[in-house]
Amino acid sequence: MNAQALQTRPDARLFPMQPEDLDAVLAIEQTAFSHPWTRGNFADALANGYWAQCLRHQDELLGYGVAMSGVQETHLLNITVAPARQGQGWALMLLDALCEWSRHQQAQWLWLEVRQSNQRAMQVYARYGFERVSLRKDYYPADRHLREHAVVMSLCLKQPA
Repeated sequence: MNAQALQTRPDARLFPMQPEDLDAVLAIEQTAFSHPWTRGNFADALANGYWAQCLRHQDELLGYGVAMSGVQETHLLNITVAPARQGQGWALMLLDALCEWSRHQQAQWLWLEVRQSNQRAMQVYARYGFERVSLRKDYYPADRHLREHAVVMSLCLKQPA
């Protein structure tokens, strides 16, 4: 865990995502993405017991993350910070919490896909330590019935010996 990020942001807390959070989550999701997740996507994640956390400051939802655990790996499915709150370190707090949870689940790797056009997110992931692994062609829906490639990135979670 990046203790520095958590120590410098004691004003926010993580809470397990609940069905009653979905209106606020969807409001952010729909402003942050051209092809947002649906209520059903989030409800399915909750029903399947995925790691789903909301980051809050008092009553304000700052962001959220959803990930699923696999055999010795975690797959980050969605991490989003409210557009008005981006660039303030909140995504790092979410990533720190996900890495801590993943290690507790005995995961050795954290995987994600990110739109090839989302350079800002790729820069955040690279600064965090993720490495580009491959490209999934035509992975994401795009405008006018087109598809967009996804960059696959991974982070080694193994503790140094």
